[in-house]
Amino acid sequence: MPPRETTTDSEAEFASESVGGGRNLLVLGLLSLLVGAGSGLVGAAFRLCLGQADHLRNVLVGWAHGESVVGILLVSAACAAATAVAAWLVRRYSPDASGSGIPHVEAVLKQEIPPAPLWLVPVKFVGGVLAIGAGLALGREGPSVQMGASVAHLIGKVFRRDWADCRTLLAAGAGAGLATAFNAPIAGAVFVLEELVRRFETRIAIAALGASATAMSVARLFVGDEPELSVDPLTYTGAQVGGLFVVLGVVAGLAAVAYNRALLAAIAAAGRLGRWPVEVRAGLVGGAVGGLAWFAPELVGGGEPLVQQTLVRPAKAAVLSLVFLLRFVLGAVSYAARTPGGLFAPMLVLGAQSGLLFGLACQFVFPDLGTPAVAFAVVGMAAFFAGVVRAPVTGIVLVIELTAGFTMLLPMLGACFAAMLVPALLGNEPIYDSLRVPTPLP
Repeated sequence: MPPRETTTDSEAEFASESVGGGRNLLVLGLLSLLVGAGSGLVGAAFRLCLGQADHLRNVLVGWAHGESVVGILLVSAACAAATAVAAWLVRRYSPDASGSGIPHVEAVLKQEIPPAPLWLVPVKFVGGVLAIGAGLALGREGPSVQMGASVAHLIGKVFRRDWADCRTLLAAGAGAGLATAFNAPIAGAVFVLEELVRRFETRIAIAALGASATAMSVARLFVGDEPELSVDPLTYTGAQVGGLFVVLGVVAGLAAVAYNRALLAAIAAAGRLGRWPVEVRAGLVGGAVGGLAWFAPELVGGGEPLVQQTLVRPAKAAVLSLVFLLRFVLGAVSYAARTPGGLFAPMLVLGAQSGLLFGLACQFVFPDLGTPAVAFAVVGMAAFFAGVVRAPVTGIVLVIELTAGFTMLLPMLGACFAAMLVPALLGNEPIYDSLRVPTPLP
């Protein structure tokens, strides 16, 4: 007898779409719109709550400045308590809610672990508001992605879809969560294909586009439709400066390797304190961040205002260098606290600042350069993202949607090329691959 032929996933997908698959695809498309609406609503609510938490933290810091030593102690205690409660919620009710959540979603899509129970959503939501609101350098996109995926999986189960359809909806919900977090619907859909499933699947592409579009339609009713970052229009750059953007990519790639290693080192260091309850460790981080917030409130939190300041009112090189180093360490330490929170926003801060520093250096060396330093900051965001995550198309599209900086597309391509090449040559793994290695909570 001839050997039995095996069917690949691509062949199975083609068969499902060819043999009576049209009706199933239509149902899946309609469900993706429902997934997008649910993810957009949850993501918008999360953004609004984070905005209120940031406002309350700033009000507390402003009041504490009039109370001298007592004021700084109260701010540190409040931030420590909020962070400790966030860590307790994760440990007690949903360990899968720790950290970004994107590695968890990727592991579910690869069928390495089962989907998280639905109560992950309130734990991720409340824990994220507490931790990021306390000032930890964490992003809102990780929780939004994981909550969107959980909402999508629930919808798939309610409508009695099989695992193939639930997987498709779960991936689409994750992309819708990212789209909502940054008001970037195309980046959300691209992220699904480039990072989460790492290949083009027609069903997932259709569902991701539908979910991201619907999520943004719903979210914009609450958060508006303006780009996240306001940047003065940038002119197209000449070919004579193209090499400088490639060099920027090399710098970004080296910085990305250092950041990946710093993140993993911080997590390992926290793990060596296993005899300390996770709430105590998180509280210590929160207390330290609260102390920093008393002295420099603009340096803590997710970092979106800091990116805007970098692009509009850049500081002097010496100050910028100090802020970059501070945020570099703060991002790694914050992630090691094991509270809900993502990596995208902190990466954008570091990318913008490193790019701006490089641009200022280029202007010093080449006084007649003619390219503003802000252009290097915009390109630096995409390059640093590509170096850390190894998802260059997502990074480029995300930055273009955030800044409306489509004129920087060609420099971004060159910079991301170098930023991807350097870590690959150094044998550094993408950060989400490294974080997907199981690290159980103590």
